[in-house]
Amino acid sequence: MTSSDDNYTSPLSTRYSSAEMRYLFSPEKKFRTWRRLWVALARSEQELGLAITDAQLAELEAHVEDVDLNVAAAYERELRHDVMAHVHAYGDQCPEARGILHLGATSCYVTDNSELIVMRDALRLVRRQVVSVIRNLRDFAETWRSLPVLGLTHYQPAQATTLGKRACLWLQDLVFNLVDLDHAEEQIRFRGVKGTTGSQTSFLGLFGGDHGKVRELDRRVTERMEFERSFAVTGQTYPRQLDFRVCQVLSGIAQSAAKFAVDLRLSAGRRELEEPFEDKQIGSSAMPWKRNPMRCERIGALARHVIVALDNTAHTAANQWFERTLDDSANRRLAVAEMFLATDAILQLYLNVSKGIVVHAPVVRRHLEEELPFLASETLMLEAVQAGADRQDAHERIRLLSRQASETIHAGLPNPLRALLAEDELFAPLASRWDEILDPARFVGRAPEQVSEFLAEEVDPLLARHSGLQAATGDVRV
Repeated sequence: MTSSDDNYTSPLSTRYSSAEMRYLFSPEKKFRTWRRLWVALARSEQELGLAITDAQLAELEAHVEDVDLNVAAAYERELRHDVMAHVHAYGDQCPEARGILHLGATSCYVTDNSELIVMRDALRLVRRQVVSVIRNLRDFAETWRSLPVLGLTHYQPAQATTLGKRACLWLQDLVFNLVDLDHAEEQIRFRGVKGTTGSQTSFLGLFGGDHGKVRELDRRVTERMEFERSFAVTGQTYPRQLDFRVCQVLSGIAQSAAKFAVDLRLSAGRRELEEPFEDKQIGSSAMPWKRNPMRCERIGALARHVIVALDNTAHTAANQWFERTLDDSANRRLAVAEMFLATDAILQLYLNVSKGIVVHAPVVRRHLEEELPFLASETLMLEAVQAGADRQDAHERIRLLSRQASETIHAGLPNPLRALLAEDELFAPLASRWDEILDPARFVGRAPEQVSEFLAEEVDPLLARHSGLQAATGDVRV
């Protein structure tokens, strides 16, 4: 007998993803949705004149929730067809309604429509999580809007910025992701009741050639399943490019989270920022002092999985033959579900980390001050010229002294440039103003103002539009 301990299970289920997202892609959610679809179809067919009794509908509705997966599995082993296995299992529970179950429908009526429902619901969960991360980062950016920090380009010292401004870069990526998510959800339409090749031939026969009733059937079932519209045309399946468009959003979120996580990991290596680290957490089995950025590393790992998986959905969309081919089925069971589950896991971590980023402000300041005399070169030239020096002479002196300072730094000693400049005759007139000239706040430009403007003009209005969403909390399961 196979147990959970001697059978492969996905780490997305056992270690990473939230209970909410796991349920959306669970067999229970899937097969109960199939039954809801069959009820919606039968009720709509009855309303439009087919011979379906109230008793048959009541019987179907009474058994929507009590799906017997063991009975269905036994039928599938015999029939080699998952939908017909569940038709028989449902029919066993509803003997009076058995004859009208799945009437006029093809398998994709339940499989595709249920997948669209799950995808829509999963996107809504992702939206809640993204909005909650945005809230966390918004508060972090506001708190640290004015803290000067050494800006890095090419991972080399560059001009100063502020920690709040850096956080706004993370925020802006998520704002764009949320715009894309909203657009993607608008593209999710119901497949509707289209028949085996999308021509609705079976339903046209059921309604005696009445095209109006066939269109109305499609509309009523679409409305019952809480969609505003269905695809106007389909093959046997809904267009597989929809999977790609939706999963592009997940890839974008993964990219944004990975960029944040890399920045935090690099900052942790510089001892400037840290992700939350719990009292009893162990960083290394061999090195007790280690505080490894486990959460951010996991974000990066899962993001790589999501980003690579997007290519899978593109190939599936490109390889659909005419009205359908079944080589998409096994593939999509893996690709789409795992992209959502992994994105959910990423956002669980992102929520946790963004809520508890640890800032070591003295270290941030020390790193900036170590490089500040270099960063202040242009300011020093201008100040020296205003004090009577020749601009070219000032440039040459700073160049030579900077080179001398660099050699000292590379020898493992502190940056001596400030002292060298203070001792140089050309800069003697500035002697009383060194602290003022080298004040870190002078070198961040409009970074604090940009933070305030960005939050007020873009982030806060967005959060106001989503104020009704329930806040999501990050759960680091292991």
